[in-house]
Amino acid sequence: MTASLYVYYKAPPSPEVADRVRAMQSDLAARSGIQGRLMRRRDQPDTWMEIYEAVGAFETFEPLLEDAVARHALGDLVLPGQRRHAERFVAA
Repeated sequence: MTASLYVYYKAPPSPEVADRVRAMQSDLAARSGIQGRLMRRRDQPDTWMEIYEAVGAFETFEPLLEDAVARHALGDLVLPGQRRHAERFVAA
């Protein structure tokens, strides 16, 4: 069964954040075959969300995601006292 992974966090609403996340997602897509999408909350622009759809093998994908996040130092972008949250959803 495939599922979608939603990763959300608070980071400054800046082009640097978007550029770094998109670079990470391109790197991840090259390694995993799954292209992520990047969004921000309309009413709270410091809330970001990465969406990865049709993930079949989380035991393979999630370590690749964690490695890409670390290599692109995305943890440095998250606001102090905040962290990245990940949730999995399946079709109803």
